[in-house]
Amino acid sequence: MRRVMPAADPSPVPGALPSATGALYLIPVPLGPAPAREVLPEAVIARAARLKHFIAENAKSARAFLKSLPSESPLQEIDIQPLDEHTPPDMLPRLLAPLLAGHDAGLISEAGCPAVADPGAALIALAHEAGIPVAPLVGPSSILLALMASGLSGQNFSFHGYLPVKDGPRRKRIRELEEESRRAGRTQLFIETPYRNRRMFESLLEVCSPRTRIGIAADLTLPGQRIMTKRRDAWRVAEFSDIDKHPAVFLLSA
Repeated sequence: MRRVMPAADPSPVPGALPSATGALYLIPVPLGPAPAREVLPEAVIARAARLKHFIAENAKSARAFLKSLPSESPLQEIDIQPLDEHTPPDMLPRLLAPLLAGHDAGLISEAGCPAVADPGAALIALAHEAGIPVAPLVGPSSILLALMASGLSGQNFSFHGYLPVKDGPRRKRIRELEEESRRAGRTQLFIETPYRNRRMFESLLEVCSPRTRIGIAADLTLPGQRIMTKRRDAWRVAEFSDIDKHPAVFLLSA
């Protein structure tokens, strides 16, 4: 008897990975309340719409994102498992269970790219150990967008996540980053929780040398986007007086 092969998918999505296990897709999401199609390729939207299993930093924002897609499954039938900074390491293997059973799954952040300045790296490392294919998909990264638009070096840069919260240690760390930038010609990038942005901005102006260039990229990809880079002696706090109300990336180059 002649074996009948199943018909090929008439509209394959780029990034599909053949495997005995499922594949873990790293799916970026908008950086704020922007329509997915304004910042994500159609292929990424189509891939996310096909998935029935998700691992998400924030289940509420994940549902809002999925609700905006032309999902192939009702939202109530989609499995969303949480993965945040409080998830204990011994929970990670359970999150991979659907993948080991042969189902594809998506990892999504609350905003932007998963596992970059967000939880997820440990789960991805575990997926590699288990032989699960990992596929990063294209989408907005606030860190790279800020660097692209800053006018500072994109050949040599470092991202440092969050700096210390307390004033003294934060100022000390800024001095260290400025000195390292001066010595190595390196652009330094870091972020802060929005309601502490003003204190970060003030600390940069208090600590940095007059000729050090400071960049701020706020509300990236959103209607209120603002990106400015100036020497420290040309900045004025009033230029970003409401910065504590907006997500932002900070950059410096000495």
